Amino acid sequence: MQKFKLISNFKPTGDQPQAIAKLINGLKKGYKAQTLLGVTGSGKTFTMANIIEKVQRPALIISHNKTLAAQLYGEFRQFFPDAAVHYFVSYYDYYQPEAYIPHTDTYIEKEATINEEIDRLRHAATQSLINRKDVIVVASVSCIYGIGEKKDYEALSQTFTAGQKIKRNELLRQLVKIQYERNDIEFKRGQFRVRGENIDIHLATGEEIIRIIMLGDIINNIYLAPTSRLIPHPPAPSPKQEMVTNNPPSYLGGAGGCINRGAGGGIKIPPLLAKERGLGVRSITILPAKHFMTPEDRMKSALKLIRKELEERLRELKKLGKEMEAYRLEKKTNYDLEMMAEVGYCNGIENYSLHLTGRSPGSPPATLMDFFPKDFLIFVDESHVTLPQIRGMHAGDRSRKQTLIDFGFRLPSARDNRPLNFREFNSKINQIIYTSATPTEYEIKKSSQTVEQIIRPTGLLDPEIEIRPETNQISDLIKEIKKRAGKGQRILATTLTKRMAEDLADYLKEEKIKAAYLHSEIGALERVDILRDLRKGKYDCLVGINLLREGLDLPEVSLVAILDADMSGFLRNETALIQTMGRAARHSQGKVIMYAGRITPAMRYAINETNRRRKTQIAYNKKHSITPASIKTKFHDNIVSGN
Repeated sequence: MQKFKLISNFKPTGDQPQAIAKLINGLKKGYKAQTLLGVTGSGKTFTMANIIEKVQRPALIISHNKTLAAQLYGEFRQFFPDAAVHYFVSYYDYYQPEAYIPHTDTYIEKEATINEEIDRLRHAATQSLINRKDVIVVASVSCIYGIGEKKDYEALSQTFTAGQKIKRNELLRQLVKIQYERNDIEFKRGQFRVRGENIDIHLATGEEIIRIIMLGDIINNIYLAPTSRLIPHPPAPSPKQEMVTNNPPSYLGGAGGCINRGAGGGIKIPPLLAKERGLGVRSITILPAKHFMTPEDRMKSALKLIRKELEERLRELKKLGKEMEAYRLEKKTNYDLEMMAEVGYCNGIENYSLHLTGRSPGSPPATLMDFFPKDFLIFVDESHVTLPQIRGMHAGDRSRKQTLIDFGFRLPSARDNRPLNFREFNSKINQIIYTSATPTEYEIKKSSQTVEQIIRPTGLLDPEIEIRPETNQISDLIKEIKKRAGKGQRILATTLTKRMAEDLADYLKEEKIKAAYLHSEIGALERVDILRDLRKGKYDCLVGINLLREGLDLPEVSLVAILDADMSGFLRNETALIQTMGRAARHSQGKVIMYAGRITPAMRYAINETNRRRKTQIAYNKKHSITPASIKTKFHDNIVSGN
């Protein structure tokens, strides 16, 4: 059985040991919810990792944005190099949901650009959850959206065994049945190709390629190799050749299925060809290439139910005199039905999930959370932001769907293609730990205990705060940037709008400052690259909005400049200011400059709370003779390449 083994050069220090002990004790006592109130830079992620190692349970870590999720993914991969650590976020680079605007009679067709790499990572996550116990998934709130039933995903898998009697065309048909596409020219993830007696399958996880070698109607041999080297096409081995005794590498546990080497250590592979072809395996179970899958018998039943619902809805629309709505609904639905009957799939198939899964109306959809075992543990990172996102997803989705239904673009059952509502999300919780430097009243009241983690292992204090006049704030900021950049330090500047962030970054470049901007219109993987470049020194200053607040680990940053700090609104409330100031708390010379014409109540609260924490931290350092030192962390692995 795989186990979680934490690898780190550090041990819990400061008040991490007491936080870890209290939270583990709470888990043992059966507390359903707890809160970890940990200041920025206090090592909340390390505390989470220690808890996972102690309790030895699979974990889901939910983050409020892709950038922070990517950072957490990198950290947990370093902490648990031998475990299955995965990244699960929305796979859209661009997403325009299907919608209808009645007052302008505008129908907006669903338009999306799927990031193939993120889709691969999602498949790797679900397949590890099926095959392994030592799984940590770092996810965005997309984990509350439906992805298809786990039992169907497993039931539709196809197993192939050396020595199995099967016609080649039947084998290919079974691959098509689980949504693998044939492509003999351009061989990519989720596809297969046929070269004579060789059938190559590029698994949906993108991690391995399977080669099945046929001998007439018999599967002669099966090989598996990582995609880092495409498999060549040597002649099939003779059944009399010697056995390969090498053990399967650790990565096979997270492959696109279960691997069985059989008795005797494996199948017969020529020693010289073993290195070329990959590892010989006795059998391979291949899971579907898509998450939304339906067994053939249920598909037939679902098609009947969809037709029945269509007939009832058409009668209803015609009775209301909505002939146009009835016409467009009939045309669209019949096209989808034809596609599902012929190829088992259609664009927007998730809108028929109620019938395809056999769920009753109003029941919760199957989500990533359903792939976890019952004893799994949830951490909600930056819970003060993440929980409101989870809470708000359902209502917005329902409103959009209802308009589509009212005007004949979707059947009423499309309402059941939705994210979990907040009540349903809570019902799926086994045990949960909220983590935040600024938890809200909800987390505090919901939790059986709140554990504080204020002392940083490095002895670092919360940053000093200085208020400067808003007049000439840009020229003053430029002086500060140049002064700190000369020392090899980094600077964050926060604005109120995307346009301001872009304009300021451009102006700084004109002043010969290495600057870049960061906001929500930049792709998830590109954001990670920009942050890595900031840490490496390609940029001295990064300009952003709220993306520079919660959780980002940037120890090279010594200055956070908050422009227009006295403006009212979400980006300048108490929580936002404390979180933003926390970005300077990982450097021994950390400082915050607020440019403002007055001190608002939010500013006053944030300053007072920061000073309270500084007082506690100074007292601890004095008592234990600790000299504050800047945090030093490695650059996190690139998500795409793993390098």
